[in-house]
Amino acid sequence: MRPKYSPQHPALNHPQPTLLPQFQRPSFTPIQDNGQYYRNIILPVVLYGCETWSLALREERRLRMFENRVLRRVFGPKRDEVTGEWRKLRNEELRDFYSLPNIVRVVKSKRMRWAGHVARMGEGRGVHRVLV
Repeated sequence: MRPKYSPQHPALNHPQPTLLPQFQRPSFTPIQDNGQYYRNIILPVVLYGCETWSLALREERRLRMFENRVLRRVFGPKRDEVTGEWRKLRNEELRDFYSLPNIVRVVKSKRMRWAGHVARMGEGRGVHRVLV
């Protein structure tokens, strides 16, 4: 006998899980280490296999939005000096905190590096035959 699932079942009413809550920085890390946290833990996971991606402008924009969202989560809010209220970091402030190239430039540089590897491969290799 198969169990019945109803829309009122508590397991079916939870919102769709996202990756973003998993990317929260540990609360014990100082602000200087947050850039290293993003660069050493988050970026390698997100960019795995990016050498073979073909990005349209829409995907580039979505990658930049994802990066800004994760950096806002990693660096946390900022207290406004005038009003004393907490607010989200602006894009310019994120670029100041995290001074390395944005995620789209990283993808493009990895693709160029991979293209160099393919160009130096022997002609008997399958990847070289397909791409060159």
